[in-house]
Amino acid sequence: MFTKLRRAVPWVNERSFVTAPTTAGAFRSRRRPILGWVTLNAALAAATTLVALAFATFTFDRWLRRRRPHEGAWTVSLLLFAFGSIALWWAEARGWSLASFRVFFLAGAVLNVPWLALGTVYLLLGQRVGNITRAWLIGLSGAAVGVVLSAPASSSDLGGQRLPKGSELFGVAPRVFAAVGSGVAALVIIVGAVWSIIRVLRGRVPATAGAVRQIDRPRRTAAANALIAIGTLVLSGSGTLAGRLGEDRAFAVTLLMGIVVLFAGFLVASARSQRPTQQLSDLIVR
Repeated sequence: MFTKLRRAVPWVNERSFVTAPTTAGAFRSRRRPILGWVTLNAALAAATTLVALAFATFTFDRWLRRRRPHEGAWTVSLLLFAFGSIALWWAEARGWSLASFRVFFLAGAVLNVPWLALGTVYLLLGQRVGNITRAWLIGLSGAAVGVVLSAPASSSDLGGQRLPKGSELFGVAPRVFAAVGSGVAALVIIVGAVWSIIRVLRGRVPATAGAVRQIDRPRRTAAANALIAIGTLVLSGSGTLAGRLGEDRAFAVTLLMGIVVLFAGFLVASARSQRPTQQLSDLIVR
């Protein structure tokens, strides 16, 4: 019967007649894994995501307990950082697409640093100035979301694993938002940290008259601000390492190093001068 069918239909052969389990197994063997091959860049992006989520959980818990606006701003910033890191993780494992790059560009290059800088504004300039800045930032964030997500791209093929550049895909408007978000906001954080270090070491409160802030441990506060400034500089330093590690690897390394140093700075700033057993008891009570 099979011979007659093969003569009647020339393209039919023995390979066309396979059992259902064999077909399913062949399909499964050809199907690409969900996360693709695990590369070092993907592992670095995954680690960055986990650190950012842990950092966001830490600041969100403090905001729930104390309702201080700068901690709410930091939480928003860190969640945006985590979204950008997830987009990078996905792209390094599966290859870049236009959708993943838009999320990465918006959350990582445009929005997260300004919200982190808003926390500095609250700490140094007080709640009144911080609230005004937050209102403007909410409006600008909405405009940035609309511009980046709707901006026409010059190409939908991003070349697989290679990290694209905004100048290769987008016009002027998204890149202006990225320059302001990454450059101006980072400058606010760094200048604020340096200002705080100088004021604290001189025995003064690192805030204007409109901000109420008490410093119980000046040296620890100065060290924490130094770590915050260093972390912000590291996040901006991927270009320095690109020549030695490659652009993608340098970017992944500086993201992880920067968020770890920032987290260390915030942990130092929030540490209490208590014994470890007393800290543990406080955590259990909470």
